[in-house]
Amino acid sequence: MASRSLGGLSGSRCGGGGGGKKSLSARNAAVERRNLITVCRFSVKTLIDRSCFETIDDSSPEFNNFAAILEQILSHRLKEIPQSCRWLAHLQIPLQGQVTWFGYESPRSFWDYIRVACRKVSQNCICSIENMENVSSSRAKGRAWIRVALMEKHLSEYISTALRDFKTTRRFYDDGAIVLGEEANMLAGMLLGLNAIDFSFCLKGEGLDGNFPAVIDYTPYLKFTQSSDSISSDEEELRTLGSSGSESSTPENVGPPFIMDENSWFNKCKRVKQKYQLTLEQKGYLEELLRLRENQLSESVSQNKILLQRIEDSDLAHKLEKEQLEYIIVELQDQLKSYQSLDQLSAEVSLSQTSLDPSHSQEGDGKQDTLNLITEGKEDTPSLLGLCGSLTSVASYKSLTSLKSNDYLASPTTEMTSPGLTPS
Repeated sequence: MASRSLGGLSGSRCGGGGGGKKSLSARNAAVERRNLITVCRFSVKTLIDRSCFETIDDSSPEFNNFAAILEQILSHRLKEIPQSCRWLAHLQIPLQGQVTWFGYESPRSFWDYIRVACRKVSQNCICSIENMENVSSSRAKGRAWIRVALMEKHLSEYISTALRDFKTTRRFYDDGAIVLGEEANMLAGMLLGLNAIDFSFCLKGEGLDGNFPAVIDYTPYLKFTQSSDSISSDEEELRTLGSSGSESSTPENVGPPFIMDENSWFNKCKRVKQKYQLTLEQKGYLEELLRLRENQLSESVSQNKILLQRIEDSDLAHKLEKEQLEYIIVELQDQLKSYQSLDQLSAEVSLSQTSLDPSHSQEGDGKQDTLNLITEGKEDTPSLLGLCGSLTSVASYKSLTSLKSNDYLASPTTEMTSPGLTPS
């Protein structure tokens, strides 16, 4: 019974220890993922700040650090090739790293995942990197891809496309990898800001050497703040540590850190001065552009006033022309009415002639001749002259009005008794 109880107690202790190990490993994995993402965000900000003053190339320490961070993120919890699959090395299936006919030449790198997951990107550089002569190892090809993608301003697009292919990502990475967690979306978003930088790289340099792993330099992102509750200063603490370590150590040993601090302040002051000069140049450019736009605006306003005056003049001319045309229309209508009354008068004369005796035909002929003389003696109609623009048809209108009277036409009774119109 005692042995059984001891056995149960030992079993429960082992079980509790297993749970603690799992929680500790999960905590370590979460901290590792968070550290890499945070450092990557700092690195991107540093690159953007540096690009304002100089061109980013292979010699830039900010870029080298960023490339190392991105390589560590894409290599985080990458699956190893199982021993049972090594006999398929000569087939070069997507699960392999750099292979030869005799087996593996180098372990798998993130390039094996990128070349499979990013082939759906339009106009991708996968084939061109595969055919590079001076790049042989898989790690070197991955580093060349980072540089080419940055120069093409498509690194964020490559990463987003690869992360959307979740099936391929699960095939290449173990659980707990950054590319499988929530941090992957943050990674694609923060890399989008690099599209505003113009990179210039040489794809034949030492940075593509795949024989050495990438190492991250954390010192540019570390900052220690002196606590207000601290009794001694940083200088005193460094002196104390130096004296406790060796008797021959002197306070001058702590000089270089402070000299480096002064240099860092000098570099910051220099950067601020450069930003100030750049801001002044931009201010002058914007002021000159503002003056140019103001001149253009004043010219446009003056031209607008001229066009408005022309429109008003044309409207006035159109109104006068309209009034003249209306006057001509009224005049033509009056002339048309006078002609209609003249036609009625001639019709009445013809009816009176037909009602008379035939013996008075000569008298009718004489009256007809008189009517013809009256018609021929009348001036030409002014309607055509009016259409041609003449408005001096008042005399013709008076003549037409005079024709309405009976002074020029004799009644049938007067014509019979008039001695001048008696037949011979």
